[in-house]
Amino acid sequence: MHADGSVELQQARVAEGAAVAEEVMAALERNGVSFVGGGLGKAKKDGSGKQLMGRAALLQLPATVRIDIPPTSPGRAALKVWEELVNVLRKDGADPAAAFVHRKKVQHAEKNIRDAFLALYRGLELLKKFSSLNVKAFTKILKKFVKVSEQQRKTDLFSEKVKRSPFSSSDKVLQLADEVESIFLRHFAGNDRKVAMKYLKPQQPRNTHMITFLVGLFTGTFVSLFIIYSVLAHVAGIFSSTGNTAYMEIVYHVFSMFALISLHVFLYGCNLFMWKSTRISHNFIFDFSSSTALTHRDAFLMSASIMCTVVAALVINLFLRNAGATYANALPGALLLLSAVVLFCPFNVFYRSTRYCFMRVMRNIMLSPFYKVLMADFFMADQLTSQIPLLRHLEFTGCYFMAGTFRTHEYGSCTSSSLYKNLAYVLSFLPYYWRAMQCLRRYLEEGHDLNQLANAGKYISAMVAAAVRFKYAATPTPFWMWMVIISSTGATIYQLYWDFVMDWGFLNPKSKNFWLRDQLILKNKSVYYASMMLNLVLRLAWAQSVMKLHLGMVESRLLDFSLASLEIIRRGHWNFYRLENEHLTNAGKFRAVKTVPLPFRELETD
Repeated sequence: MHADGSVELQQARVAEGAAVAEEVMAALERNGVSFVGGGLGKAKKDGSGKQLMGRAALLQLPATVRIDIPPTSPGRAALKVWEELVNVLRKDGADPAAAFVHRKKVQHAEKNIRDAFLALYRGLELLKKFSSLNVKAFTKILKKFVKVSEQQRKTDLFSEKVKRSPFSSSDKVLQLADEVESIFLRHFAGNDRKVAMKYLKPQQPRNTHMITFLVGLFTGTFVSLFIIYSVLAHVAGIFSSTGNTAYMEIVYHVFSMFALISLHVFLYGCNLFMWKSTRISHNFIFDFSSSTALTHRDAFLMSASIMCTVVAALVINLFLRNAGATYANALPGALLLLSAVVLFCPFNVFYRSTRYCFMRVMRNIMLSPFYKVLMADFFMADQLTSQIPLLRHLEFTGCYFMAGTFRTHEYGSCTSSSLYKNLAYVLSFLPYYWRAMQCLRRYLEEGHDLNQLANAGKYISAMVAAAVRFKYAATPTPFWMWMVIISSTGATIYQLYWDFVMDWGFLNPKSKNFWLRDQLILKNKSVYYASMMLNLVLRLAWAQSVMKLHLGMVESRLLDFSLASLEIIRRGHWNFYRLENEHLTNAGKFRAVKTVPLPFRELETD
């Protein structure tokens, strides 16, 4: 049921929006922008060829308008369209809701056009460098020719020919760069040259030895504090069979959580160092800005500072316990609170761009499949599948401090809760679920690519294997032991095939490199074969779950931590070859070339 006058009001709004559309289209046509199908002139004629008038003419406008962008001058046509849209929305008294283009879409179009000009300008800069390098190369070759042949006259002839060649004498690239600079300065920088140069020629971060010094300082401090803590804990009998069980449980979970994070960051730093050494364009693949992206020194600094802070907190906690302090066990909780404050800190300190990028990627992962899957999103989701023990440690630590059990030292109140156990199941499945949802999203977006369904099946098989292992841990019967062996073996074979064939591009029988791929970055092929064997061995770590090893609590905790560390090492090892394959073959079909999408459809012209 509609209220009286609602139909007339709706028609009035449509007529108003159509009037704005007519005004914009007329202005664009006056500026030389044409529309597919004739644009405004054909839209306002009926079937008999008579001109429509009034509201009927406005309502006959097409719902969507396709703009013909000429291939000779696409930039000027796009700028004219953008200027008219912005002028309409900035008119006094104009209602953005009634306009035929929403303000957000115009802002998005402005960003895309700006990115297109930036990419064009940087491409022109590379072309100028390429030209000058070729001139220098010809000059050196001719000098070498003179030295060997002693024919100066022929060398002068060659030199003159090179200098007169178009790639050396033409100034078209310089003129085009000046034109792009002028357009960007006028339309995107408010005629402020300093702002324009900040975008067009961003300054690269200066290399400093301070980060290297801090890495060494924190590493040495961590080693010293760890030795001190080990000696004090041994003297106090903390980790003996008759030691304080509650203290050992808390120390194990908190230390393991931060240690696994630090190890993963350290291995990421090793990845960054290897990618840079082998000239793998990781920033381009991940779509990171080179001015704010982490370097391997930054990653090493983060890893060393995390471990130094954690071990310092453990030493202080041990001193407080020996002194009889009441709330000594609250110190690990304060450490967690400090970590959260640093992560969400809004000030430009402690790598703010990296922290915000991490939170944005985590949001995209946790809300899968509602966000488009980018390379950084699925890469980070794969890292989470190797950090399930960390999520379990985080669950226990959060329960311990949020429930207030650190006051009573009853750590069993968390582990014995049915809610805690159910949440543990959920946390063990979540990374695989997120990754499977990402695969399904890509399956729908990429034209029903069956490889994405097969990839989702890999994570579903891992979820099934994990569920069977949980069931076997609760009811260790021979039947469930065989179910663990069958499900885990199947999942492992599935994962190994995907690692070697799809992610790394190996096991190609037709490759010129025996059972590898045609393109390799590392010269020593034996490294690839050794890496495949190492990945195979580390994928079999689940076999420990079916072995009935009679270990004490300390030894059992140490074994669990070692297995979790080995999985992170396997993931760091996997990262290098995955990005190498993406760099060489564009295996993930994310960004084969650097293309900037404009907000207008490109049309084929005769």
